[in-house]
Amino acid sequence: MWRDDALYDIVVVLDHNTRPRLRGRGSAVFIHLARENYAPTEGCIALKSHDLRLLLEACRPDAAITVIP
Repeated sequence: MWRDDALYDIVVVLDHNTRPRLRGRGSAVFIHLARENYAPTEGCIALKSHDLRLLLEACRPDAAITVIP
């Protein structure tokens, strides 16, 4: 995944709508870096670099991240 900006310099792939894949439930949902003004994403979760790094440092290989809407 390549972008001209840095939003995908750090990406966490979420296991969203993969097993089973359901039509209309979205796909390719990630946690990635936020724009300076926290502009909306296309359905992803965006965090500032510092916060995303803290989250990743706290995770272990068997960690699960639960997203509650």
